[in-house]
Amino acid sequence: MDVRFIASFTVVSNHPTADRRLFRDAIGLPLRSAVTAEEDSQYVFSEEIPGAKHFGVWPLAEAAQACFGLDQWPQDHPVPQASVEFEVDDVEAAASELVAKGYRLLHPTRTEPWHQIIARLQTPDGMIVGVCFTPWLHDT
Repeated sequence: MDVRFIASFTVVSNHPTADRRLFRDAIGLPLRSAVTAEEDSQYVFSEEIPGAKHFGVWPLAEAAQACFGLDQWPQDHPVPQASVEFEVDDVEAAASELVAKGYRLLHPTRTEPWHQIIARLQTPDGMIVGVCFTPWLHDT
């Protein structure tokens, strides 16, 4: 697997309002809302923090929806506190490599509505780990 860079790090939060106050208001990170006219999201993020491609605060309910298509995190999986995504050129090959090495994916490779291609798994401690291809992070 050829990891190009860390595409994203997000805090997975069961208290997104409190965490937004910490990271945006107290620490002063330039976080903005991901809400569009089509969706109702509490996700906030920045692609303007030096040294980070993408940093976000991801509500747990939205992580559950992204990983499992559920409104709540399943009880048979550890509750995550963070997510990291590794950029690769071929997500399907990277996901297959992980499965061949004995890892179980939370979901197969798929294209998200925001056009990122991703497959996710979870560490025993609960961290969500993605292998992804994020088109807007590449030079045109």
